[in-house]
Formats: sequence, C-alpha cells, structure tokens
Amino acid sequence: MSQYTRKTFDEVMIQNYVPADFIPVKGKGCKVWDQQGRDYIDFTSGIAVNALGHCPDEIVDVLKKQSETLWHSSNWFTSEPTLELASKLVEHTFAERVMFANSGGEANEAALKLARRYAVDNYGYQKDTIISFKKSFHGRTLFTVSVGGQAKYSDGFGPKPAGIVHLPFNDLDAVKAMIDDHSCAVIVEPIQGESGIIPATKEFLQGLRRLCDENNALLIFDEVQTGVGRTGYLYAYESYDVVPDILTSSKALANGFPISAILTTTKIAASFKPGVHGTTFGGNPLACAVGAKVIETIANPAFLENVQKTSALFISELNKLNEKYHLFNEVRGQGLLIGAELIEKYQGKASEFVKACADNQLMILVAGPNVLRFAPALNISQQEVAEGFKRLDQALQKFA
Repeated sequence: MSQYTRKTFDEVMIQNYVPADFIPVKGKGCKVWDQQGRDYIDFTSGIAVNALGHCPDEIVDVLKKQSETLWHSSNWFTSEPTLELASKLVEHTFAERVMFANSGGEANEAALKLARRYAVDNYGYQKDTIISFKKSFHGRTLFTVSVGGQAKYSDGFGPKPAGIVHLPFNDLDAVKAMIDDHSCAVIVEPIQGESGIIPATKEFLQGLRRLCDENNALLIFDEVQTGVGRTGYLYAYESYDVVPDILTSSKALANGFPISAILTTTKIAASFKPGVHGTTFGGNPLACAVGAKVIETIANPAFLENVQKTSALFISELNKLNEKYHLFNEVRGQGLLIGAELIEKYQGKASEFVKACADNQLMILVAGPNVLRFAPALNISQQEVAEGFKRLDQALQKFA
C-alpha cells in the first residue's frame, strides 16, 4: 500500500481542486485502476485529452524512442519532431503557419495577443476591441479568463484587461449591433464546453465570418476542447463550413503530454516577429513527436468516421436511459463531446451524479452544475461503451 492517500492531498496541496476520493494509479485504453485494484470505465479521457485512451502502445513507443534522443533544446533551435508536427497540421488544416505552446490557456493568450498586434500593425492602436461570448471559457491567464464570459472565474483578481465585450452566444444580431471599426477580433468556441456543451449554430458561425470580413476583424476559433477529432472532424470548423483566421488547439493534441498550438495564415503570423512572443517549453521534441503520431492516427478518414458512429451509439444509449429514468431535459453535443442536462429537480447537483458514478466504478464529468459531460476516448470499443452504460444505469438508479 502506498504511503500517499487522498488525505495527503488535503495536507500538502493548494486546495484549488477537489479530486475524487479514489486515486488512479494505472490506465490502459478506456480502463483505469485505483490504489485498491478496482477498475473503472473512463468516460472522461482526462477532460477530452486522452483521445486514443490511456497509454496506447503506438504512442508509448514514440515517446520511448524520442526520450532516448532529444528531450529539450529551447527555441534557439528547432527540432525534427517540431517540424513534423507543424507540417502535419499545415497539411490537414487551413493553416499556413503554426506556433507551439504548452496549454490551451497559453494558446488562447497567444492568439489574442497576435490578433491585437496584427490590428496595430495594419490599422492602428484604436482597433483593439475583442468580442467574446457570455458563458464562454478560454483559459486561466488573467487575459484569457477576462475574455471568457464567466465572472465566477475572472472576478477577484484586481483590474481586468480593457477592451473586451461579452455578448450572448448564438445571437448574431447582438454581434451586428456591436462590431465596428474598433473591433480587432471575435473569439468563439464552436461548442461551449464548460457552460454545458452548447453547440454554435451554423448560421451563427457563418454570420461571424461575414461580419469579421466586413469589419476587418479576425475570427478566432478556440478548439482547445473540440479539436483533434473530438467532434468527428479533425477540427470542428470543418463541420460548419467556416474557416477561421486563427485556431487554437491543445488537450488531445499529444494524448495527455502537455502541448498546444496556434494555427494561422502567413499574413497574420507575420505580426509575431522575433521576440514579440515566446515560450520556454513550446515545441518540446517529446510532445511534438507524440503529437505527430496522434495527428497521423486521428486524421485518418476511417478513424473519424468511426468517431461519428460511436457518437450515435453513445447518444442512443443515453436516450434509452432517459426513457427509463427521466433524469435529463436534453442530450446534446457533437461527436464524442456530449452533455446530458439534468431535469429541474437535480439542477445544481451534477457533482452528485459524478460521485454516484465513481461509486459504481465509472468516471464521468460535469459541464457546469446542471450538465453531465461525456468525453470518452475516441477509439473506445462498443464493449467498453456497453460496460460503461451498465455502470451508469446502476448509478442513475439512486436518483430515479
């Protein structure tokens, strides 16, 4: 038995998280084992991170091989894995240029800085307003948490950066009324994740593209959670027939190894001249080697087609359970990013459902206080789906 327990967390860690009562010690595929050897079906994939499951053999092999050659060299140099991953992203997306960082928040910070610098370079300092949306989430830096549309995350840290406007999501008329010559960028999640798995409408995103073009503003897609196959497309913008000016990617990009990327065009990228922005660990050879293998695997059309098939199965099983227990107002989402909104009786109690699932050896998430979030590995098998839903059924009996 390990000397470290859940109690140790309360003794030595800053209490900005409330982790589960059990401690995972091993993961393989879509299963996790705790300190007592109990197995769990994982419907979280580390908050949409482990897109290929835990410790996939082909990814472990890449990581081992790279770990024996080059770990870190700094951005005074480049590396072959860095160039390979960047090349694959350019090959498979709209992007012409890529920059790497370490987290989704850093990627969004860089994207917002790039948008403002591009506006200064091309139009002047007066063009600085960033339009964002209520209930959005873009990271935890002071800039990104201020751009995010949730006061519970941004209040209490002193003065916030200026020039940020928050409008209702999916409300194109509100954007029409606000966007003007002073607007430098609009940042949007194709699916709002933290606020309850709320997809943007095609009309909304296509309208944003049109309004940005008319007002010389950049359109930024935050695909930190929706990217790398999560929606059944390599990136969600493809399903909307909308091409952004800047796209941010992280989470699943290296299947759990910390990395993020900013994707954009050559013209826009030119505003990040040497020294304007940087990062010590961004483009790390270990992370990029893994990321290149992840993109190679997930960009395969057959892989993405299977994600959509599994999505249909997942939603069907959730609806069957809802017919049985009547606990959800709505099941929504895209690909394997799915939310089940709880009925009024259980509003604000989503965390209780997470606890009940853990007690039945199933790992799920919340998306706000009222929505259960399901984001399993993209290659989860039908057998693992079936076993997970058996355990979910047992957990829901407590509330029916």
